[in-house]
Amino acid sequence: MSLERPNPAKKSVSIKSWARSFGLAAVIAPAALTVTTAEAGDRLLLKTPTAFPSKLPAVGSPIVKLADILNTASGGAVRMKIYEPGKLIAPSEILGAVSAGKVNSGFAASANWQGKMPAAAFFTSVPFGPEASEFMAWMYYGNGRKLHQEMYDTSGYNVHAIPCGMIPPETSGWFAKPINTVEDLKGLNMRFYGLGANVMDKMGVGTVQIPPAEIFSALEKGAIDAAEFSLPQVDQMLGFQKIVKYNYFPGWHQQTSMQELLINKKVWNTMNEQQQSLVETACKAVVADSLAEGEAKQFEVLASAKKNGVEIRYWSDEILSAYNSAWNEVVEEQSAKNEFFKKVWTDLDGFRKQYDLWEKHAFLPRDTSGADL
Repeated sequence: MSLERPNPAKKSVSIKSWARSFGLAAVIAPAALTVTTAEAGDRLLLKTPTAFPSKLPAVGSPIVKLADILNTASGGAVRMKIYEPGKLIAPSEILGAVSAGKVNSGFAASANWQGKMPAAAFFTSVPFGPEASEFMAWMYYGNGRKLHQEMYDTSGYNVHAIPCGMIPPETSGWFAKPINTVEDLKGLNMRFYGLGANVMDKMGVGTVQIPPAEIFSALEKGAIDAAEFSLPQVDQMLGFQKIVKYNYFPGWHQQTSMQELLINKKVWNTMNEQQQSLVETACKAVVADSLAEGEAKQFEVLASAKKNGVEIRYWSDEILSAYNSAWNEVVEEQSAKNEFFKKVWTDLDGFRKQYDLWEKHAFLPRDTSGADL
């Protein structure tokens, strides 16, 4: 942690004097002495490598917004220096670097650590899982945040984890040819992420995880046949539509995706209460802002799909059912292998079953007939 000790002049106003000027002295206890505009304390600089290019809207932009909020709201007392992917720390090394104190913070998505902790992907996205509002309900008012932190603690990582970004559903893939049956998937090589990759493996797809900057090149060279990455707006910025023309929905694998801010736990524990509260509150604001930004920017991309020669397709009931069956197999197998995976799944599944009662009564049904563009 980079700490600088400022010597600001304290500004204060006497509550007693203020009350007297308004004729309220009689109702203000003499013991109520002073309100200070700021506590003297350490300045904090969070050096933050990110897993996502900051130019990518809703995916990479949340960390930029977080830095702006922290600096403005604190009057410069809490600042953040952002490092683009690979500039200081490789995206795959962010968790280890923050835990070891090589950097004091990092911005990523927990599914990046799925290879180390199978349950980690639950705290990014869940196949056939909750949409954003339900996911936030579980994270903030269910056991989501408790389990999120417990995962890192019990795995020996010295980090404090904060939800700090959320996006709407992603597209579920860009393909070079139409996928009309389950058989059409078999033998394809595809870039895929999170627990959805486990599902696609069961469908006979060979999955690989490729950083966003490398996906276009892999498609262009034929190293992969198909890819999924993010929102239509983001995928368009990366140029997928120039190479592959069949874009499939719904994003069954990522109905919402959460990003996280990781802060070295020793650093977190030395931050004062105001600093901690500011970071937590700012991250909550970024969650709302990134979700709103994501929701606002996608329909324009879909509307222009035909102009770019892209065919928007909606998965058939048969293929969606096959994906769902494969997901159920993944859950069963992973739960048998990993006790914490089972613990998180049991909690989330239980929450969702209760939430169903509200969802069925509160929300209008969706009509997906004629969804293809």
